[in-house]
Amino acid sequence: MKRVTVFLFSTLIASAAAAQTPAPAGCAGARDVRLVNGRIATMDAKNAIASEVTIQNGVITSVGRNGARLSPCTRVVDLKGRTAVPGLVDNHNHIVLLGLRPGYDTRLETAASIADVQAAIKARAQKVPAGGFITAMGGWNAAQFAEKRLPTLQELDAADTAHPVIVYQSFTGPAAVNTPGKAFFTGKGVAVSDTGAIAINAPSLAALNALRAVQTLADQKRGTMDALSYSVSVGVTTNVDMGAFIPPGLPDTQDSFAADTLATFDPFRMYDAIAAVHREGRMAARVRVFFLSMDTRPDVPMLKQRLQNTFREFGDGMLRLSGVGEFASSWPLFGNALPTNYETALQLIAKQGWAFQQHSLSPAEDKLTIDTFEAVNRTTPIAPLRWSIAHAPRIDLPTINRFKAIGAGIAIHPFTYLAGAPGSGPPVRTILDSGIRAGAGSDSAQISTLNPWLMIYFMVTGKNSSGVLINQGQQITRMEALKLYTADNGWFLKEENELGTIEPGKQGDVVVLSGDYFDPVKVSDEGIKKLKSVLTVVGGRIVLDELTGSR
Repeated sequence: MKRVTVFLFSTLIASAAAAQTPAPAGCAGARDVRLVNGRIATMDAKNAIASEVTIQNGVITSVGRNGARLSPCTRVVDLKGRTAVPGLVDNHNHIVLLGLRPGYDTRLETAASIADVQAAIKARAQKVPAGGFITAMGGWNAAQFAEKRLPTLQELDAADTAHPVIVYQSFTGPAAVNTPGKAFFTGKGVAVSDTGAIAINAPSLAALNALRAVQTLADQKRGTMDALSYSVSVGVTTNVDMGAFIPPGLPDTQDSFAADTLATFDPFRMYDAIAAVHREGRMAARVRVFFLSMDTRPDVPMLKQRLQNTFREFGDGMLRLSGVGEFASSWPLFGNALPTNYETALQLIAKQGWAFQQHSLSPAEDKLTIDTFEAVNRTTPIAPLRWSIAHAPRIDLPTINRFKAIGAGIAIHPFTYLAGAPGSGPPVRTILDSGIRAGAGSDSAQISTLNPWLMIYFMVTGKNSSGVLINQGQQITRMEALKLYTADNGWFLKEENELGTIEPGKQGDVVVLSGDYFDPVKVSDEGIKKLKSVLTVVGGRIVLDELTGSR
């Protein structure tokens, strides 16, 4: 990353020419940035707008033109009137799993047609070495395409035949491949039709596991860096990761629930790649780890051993162990019964002082969660622990109020954007009007998209990826939606004094947008889906720069 020296003789806006001055020796690794001449939405309590922000040693030191002292390594960037916002915080996703995708991942989140899929594959192919497998696994749904189907072998061949290609939907497929992809998978005993289709469930899982079998740690590190780079390209500077299912037959898992899906990985090895990237100082975005545990035994041995052998909130600003979730015990998934060890698990989490977030998709799960939260709260107050229920697409107001009464929150995830039907929720307006602690995230990257602007589009318009109104009466304003993704999300991590707003003393995370999100004339509701970052700053480091052309 190029740095510049700025000799500050006044507090006037620095010129763009100064921003391109070569950095002096000794400034490598500096985390000093000054953004000027922008429309900077601070998202503070007053919703103040500033024209400048200064970051020194990774922390915001001043907002506005107040003559802040600058280190000699400070890089000044002229925003030329662009809109900037705090780095977005996704309070529930699976960024670690996204980084562990086999092959060279290609995001299809904004593809609206098979032609868009072809264009994404063609663009990705330009940067993939010979023989590299181009993959697009999870985070999209055929319902978002105009054709409402997967691409065929012929259509994928038209995009690229120099590399094998697979596009894989949701947890267990179905999938589609091009000709080189078909040759690879048939050689592994996977059934592929003449049109390149791989059936849902066992055939698609066989294809997935064939790719995982040849994956190396180096591949996983590259994939992790790609995932974090994608994150900052759409403005997400902090990802709250919610773990993975355990693979069937894995030793030492003590009868824990197991499932073979795209959301599955070895819990003892899944953090190797991101830990290595962190050690090497190559993380573009922040990650907060929540440990997923799904014990079936009454004494919850996997959870107990994890908590007894892990330092709570251990780590630094880039990678930290922050909580337990999105499961703490067995759960009614894939036809399973309600758990009998749930309260045991939650009592243990509370006594150990951990934050917790619970997945819920139905009123029955909402009721089980609040009943158990209340039982735990009678022994150990949970308000200081930052407990929350996640997804809750059909939660009702009486249940919301019960969570509010004990100091719990709701993590809102509009995963129904991709393929949801009318009435599938979540009730965003009802949640906000209740006054309960709430924040937003994506639940990517299996059935939902990491791109926050698609989630924000849904919350603002109530429309799914096909433009169909499915959440009538639950829409919120643009300011409210962005607040859920910024200022409101630090609470879930006990980091509200560190993340989510642009204020002195907070982490220097700023995103400069490609358009003016707050102006519906310049960026229409449909235009929200096309927003991205043109300059992303994380802890005073410029980790993405499409604005000045330098890094």
